[in-house]
Amino acid sequence: ENVIPESWSNVEVQLKRRHDLIPNLVETAKGFAAHESGVFERVVKARAEAMDSLVNAEMAVDSERELAAATQSFFAVAESYPELKSNANFLALQKELAMTEDRIAAARRFFNANIRDFNTMLESFPASLMAGGRTKQAYFDAEEIHFSTGLGL
Repeated sequence: ENVIPESWSNVEVQLKRRHDLIPNLVETAKGFAAHESGVFERVVKARAEAMDSLVNAEMAVDSERELAAATQSFFAVAESYPELKSNANFLALQKELAMTEDRIAAARRFFNANIRDFNTMLESFPASLMAGGRTKQAYFDAEEIHFSTGLGL
């Protein structure tokens, strides 16, 4: 029961890291593709919603999916701008974002393993007798979230 909040905190730290990188990507891209403001606004809005939803895993899943979709659109637009794709700052931010995605995946696996262990304990004898009204916890079911950095990593 005590490990779950700690492991969610690890996920949250990595998601915040992702959220902190996104404005830098958007600002870099604006200099090359200023007329793509709709795409930039969608990413910024999705990021704000994702930041607000970090209360727990259940709330975070939907907003992280929306952020992933918005960012995929962003990288699809970026593909149309060769100068942007070759910009050193943009490439460094993409690489950092890809590494952050790996960290998020690891933190998510750790969190979900702890949720699995807790939920299994609630269903196991004799712990189930002493559960004291505790209920199963929700996984951070982000398997369907495909957060693309455009790097093919």
